[in-house]
Amino acid sequence: MRIPVHQLPHGLGLDLPVAATAHAAGMDLRAASPEGETWILAPGQRRLVPTGLVLAIPPGFEGQVRPRSGLALRHGLSVLNAPGTIDADYRGEVQVLLINHGDGPFELRRGERIAQLLVAPVASWTWVPEPSVMALGDTERGGGGYGSTGR
Repeated sequence: MRIPVHQLPHGLGLDLPVAATAHAAGMDLRAASPEGETWILAPGQRRLVPTGLVLAIPPGFEGQVRPRSGLALRHGLSVLNAPGTIDADYRGEVQVLLINHGDGPFELRRGERIAQLLVAPVASWTWVPEPSVMALGDTERGGGGYGSTGR
C-alpha cells in the first residue's frame, strides 16, 4: 500500500518513518520539536509532541499510534491514549500524546523516535436494534464482567 505523506516545515530534515526490520509491523514516528531545544517530561507529565507529518490514509484503513516498547521499559514513557487513532479523513498534523510514567524526568530531543505507527484495516458496521437482551442470544460467559473468566 502506498500512503501519501507531506512534511510540514518544522518536520523538514527528519527521516520519514521506516520499518526497522523486514517484518516490523510499525514504523517509528519522530519528534519534530524545535532544533536545539530539549523538552523535559517530568514524572506524571504529558505533552502533545508534533511529528511534522500529514498523512492521507486510504478509506477503509486507520493509523494506530502506539508506544515504543523500549521507551516504555527503560523510561516509563508511553502514549497516553494508546492506541491513538488517525482516521482516513484526517488531514492535520500527526501528533503523539506522550506521558512519563517513569520515576525520573525524560529528556526529549528533536528527531527522537517517540512512538510507532501502524496502518490497519477498519471494519464498518451498522447497529441492528433488538427488542430485548434475550434476543442477543446466550453465551457461556453471559453478562460476566471484569474478572469473570479468572485471574
